[in-house]
Amino acid sequence: MKIVKFILSFIFALMFINAGLNKFFHYSPMPKMTPEQVKIFAAFGEIGWLLPLVGIVEIIGGVLFIFPKTKALGAIMLLPVMVGIVIHNLYRDPSQMGIITAIVMFLINIWAIIDDREKYKALIS
Repeated sequence: MKIVKFILSFIFALMFINAGLNKFFHYSPMPKMTPEQVKIFAAFGEIGWLLPLVGIVEIIGGVLFIFPKTKALGAIMLLPVMVGIVIHNLYRDPSQMGIITAIVMFLINIWAIIDDREKYKALIS
C-alpha cells in the first residue's frame, strides 16, 4: 500500500509541476478552446500576475506533495487550484476528457488530505 501511495503522490505531483512550468515556458500545446474559454483566458491575461502566481503555487505544491514529510502542506496548497480546475471543467468544458482527469486528481488531493489529517489537527485545535 505504501508503494501505491507513493506512486499516486508522485504522479499527482508531477502533473502539477508540469502544469506550473508550462505556465512559464509554454511548451505544451493548448487544446482547442471554445469562444467562451478564449474570453476567460484573455481575462486571465489581463490580470498579469494571476497565471504566474498559480504556476508558482502548482510548482511548489507539487514538489511538497512528493515528499511524505511535506505532502500535507502541498495538498492544502494545491486544494484551491484543484477546486478551480474542477469547477472550470464542470461548467465550461463538461464534454471533454478533462473533467474525468480533474475529478480523479481532486479525489487524489482529498485522499491525501484525509490520509494526513493528523497533521492538520494542530491548525484547528
